[in-house]
Amino acid sequence: MAIVLDGSVGISSIGTLTGVTSISSTTADTPVILQDSSSNSNTCRAWVNFNGTSTVAIRADFNVSSITDNGTGDYTVNFTTAMPDANYCGTNLGNTATGYLVRGGDDFTARTTSAFRVLCYNLAGSGQDSSIVTLAIFR
Repeated sequence: MAIVLDGSVGISSIGTLTGVTSISSTTADTPVILQDSSSNSNTCRAWVNFNGTSTVAIRADFNVSSITDNGTGDYTVNFTTAMPDANYCGTNLGNTATGYLVRGGDDFTARTTSAFRVLCYNLAGSGQDSSIVTLAIFR
């Protein structure tokens, strides 16, 4: 097996790797994902940082195709490549400095392999759009 690393473009070529289902990156700041098809776990499968106010806009992401605005503080994060199943972990960060808490998961909608729903609340418990919403999905 041969892997060629080029300092200016990252990985420029790779030989045959047994059990690898995906590998990518010739662009700076793009993660290289090596996923062994037998374990199919233990990696960050998707992450996103987006503006949830006014017109929802993704600032930066990995494996997120779009964000759906379902209403005040209610968003659906759509994956570019589906999860292998719905048994993933969605982690998110609330920001009490800007006055919101983030909740995601199964209390209000069934998670799917293609999307994850996120709700943002103000500290009083009402839905609130937020200027910074972050989420990471692990499986």
